[in-house]
Amino acid sequence: MSHIFFSLTIALYGCSTLAYLVYLLHTTAALGLWANRLVLAGFTAHLLSTVHRFSSSGHLPITNMHESLSFFGLVIVGVYILIERKYKVTILGPFIIPVALMLVISSSAFPMAISELNPALKSNWLWTHTIMAFVSYAMFTISFGTAVVYLIQQHFLKKKKLGVLFQKLPSLETLDDINYRCLTIGFPLLTVAIITGAIWAEKAWGTYWSWDPKETWSLITWFIFAALLHSRLTTGWRGKRASLLTIAGFLIMLFTFIGVNLLLPGLHAYK
Repeated sequence: MSHIFFSLTIALYGCSTLAYLVYLLHTTAALGLWANRLVLAGFTAHLLSTVHRFSSSGHLPITNMHESLSFFGLVIVGVYILIERKYKVTILGPFIIPVALMLVISSSAFPMAISELNPALKSNWLWTHTIMAFVSYAMFTISFGTAVVYLIQQHFLKKKKLGVLFQKLPSLETLDDINYRCLTIGFPLLTVAIITGAIWAEKAWGTYWSWDPKETWSLITWFIFAALLHSRLTTGWRGKRASLLTIAGFLIMLFTFIGVNLLLPGLHAYK
């Protein structure tokens, strides 16, 4: 059953991505409504797939690359739906939903069979640590999308080419506000995720910190977003530099989440 819901999820996310891209080119209320409905339907199917897998395995389905990539896509779409409802920014969909779609499609390239849980993962910390990490990463993904749109809008303003796309995209103030809100939520969650991960590591492996590749790159990710948030709070750092650092932070976060598992063997490498 989870495979059926998963296939339906990919189909609905694909249709919603197409609808959002068409909406970007031909912005109408009807297209925006259908794009929102499709992504909500995809999220529902995705959630049902995840719940069914959870009931079948008996643990949170984030313990291998297939589950992790799929769950990451689920959280991104969930956070986007909340952001879209709050700020009425359907136009951000073309810059965020494709990321979730690519993650879910990528997850299908890895074995989908439910395997026995690694002994180190048999802990209640699995819920606290991983959910905090996934939500923080989803927030950074939304920040990435808004940073890309911010750079596009700023380019139009500097070139004084206020064309059709400029009129469709949110204002720089709205984009900056969304970016800041996501950072102020994502960064504390990432901090808690790292702390709880250290506590879990001590219980599982006898040490709080071992400079495992995942730990090291998580710390690098933390420093980047810490520097970004600190600059915004103390010096009012905004604009192009903040957007570029947000994008850089997102790319490093992706490497921490995916690249480390595939390229750098360690205690956290579960495939």
